[in-house]
Amino acid sequence: MSASLLAPIAALLYLTATGLHLMHIFQQRQGLSRGVAVMGSIAMVCHSIVAVQGVSVTGGLSLGFYKISALMFLAVNLVCVLLMLRRPLQNLLVVLFPLSAMSVLVSTFAPETASITTQLPGGLLLHIGCSILAYAVLTLAAAQSALVAAQDYQLRHRHTHGIVQILPPLQLMEIMLFELLLVGVVLLTISIISGFIFLDDIFAQHLVHKTALTMLAWILFSVLLWGHHKLGWRSQTAVRLTLAGFAALMLAFFGSKLVLELILQRG
Repeated sequence: MSASLLAPIAALLYLTATGLHLMHIFQQRQGLSRGVAVMGSIAMVCHSIVAVQGVSVTGGLSLGFYKISALMFLAVNLVCVLLMLRRPLQNLLVVLFPLSAMSVLVSTFAPETASITTQLPGGLLLHIGCSILAYAVLTLAAAQSALVAAQDYQLRHRHTHGIVQILPPLQLMEIMLFELLLVGVVLLTISIISGFIFLDDIFAQHLVHKTALTMLAWILFSVLLWGHHKLGWRSQTAVRLTLAGFAALMLAFFGSKLVLELILQRG
């Protein structure tokens, strides 16, 4: 089935699943309803086909701004679903599903912005794969930190209704945040090391900003993990450093691609 047909189906299912899950939350019910699970699963299957068709073109791979965005949100969703088998992260779907709907539509109907990459050795594939997984996990960490911030604010102001009633205890929320950060930093470390090894010049003019911002994000996340382990940093400190690192990481990837492909039109 063509991507032009599957993309609207995936988007519609994502948005419908979001609406159902919001109703589930407003009713202060725990867990994930069967309807959300079924529609979300079908949407991700359609999303997978669209994303693979988008990046796989005749003669090589298309890793343009719009195509890679759909692939990254697919990775975020898959990682979230996998982690939900162990941790209650289902409330993150309220943010992830609408963004996924937008990414799959834009990926399908927006014009191509990058030239086709014909040769990708195994080492470079490792770098790209670890980068996508690192971005996926750290995106979940950023979303989780936003929930921690909202929950901490309400508890500090003695608000016992609203988001406090539907989220796990704050201590568990923080544990999940630091678990995501640890996994994300490990993947980001592998991505950076493989980039130094397999890229011809990681500090080339068109890569230097991406490299510098990625290193900045790695430093911020690593300092946060060290501070949490050694000094007991948590709550607002964790939220601020997580969001700062995530902003640097997103600028490193999407910012550089946005400038090169959409403004300078250099694929």
